[in-house]
Amino acid sequence: MYSFMGGGLFCAIVGNILLVVSTATDYWMQYRLSGNYAHQGLWRYCMSNKCYMQTDSIAYWNATRAFMILSGMSCFAGIIAGIMSFSHFSSFERFNRSFAAGIMFFVSTFFVLLGMAIYTGVTINFLGKRFGDWRFSWSYILGWVAMLMTFFAGIFYMCAYRMCECRRGNGPR
Repeated sequence: MYSFMGGGLFCAIVGNILLVVSTATDYWMQYRLSGNYAHQGLWRYCMSNKCYMQTDSIAYWNATRAFMILSGMSCFAGIIAGIMSFSHFSSFERFNRSFAAGIMFFVSTFFVLLGMAIYTGVTINFLGKRFGDWRFSWSYILGWVAMLMTFFAGIFYMCAYRMCECRRGNGPR
């Protein structure tokens, strides 16, 4: 049980770090504009070694930002619940912290999946046609890797919960 929780906690911490780095950096997309390379993230775009804030209130950027922030927050809440699940003290008999941590990691996975899907769809259908020479960059890739890490953290914590439930069910009544 503790090995599943340890593996889940490791995946969750790495996933949360990747979520923060992915959300905060400016390399979601790289493209060529007027002969110069440019790159953009969720908050800024950079051209000719100068970076500018994204002041346009475009719905897909706002949605992607919101889902990535919600994902990071729910992953952090899952990490707190996961750390607390190592202690056996529980004031609630029917409340299992491993289960709560697993659910929070799955919620985080769902939010990052929504954010990445929205960004991918709009970029391919709109921006990809606008810029001929473009590609997704490393911040974008880190977002997908963070989604996998939070998903595996949820799997690990659900396995730990099932092991705890099996032990509880076989005990004396």
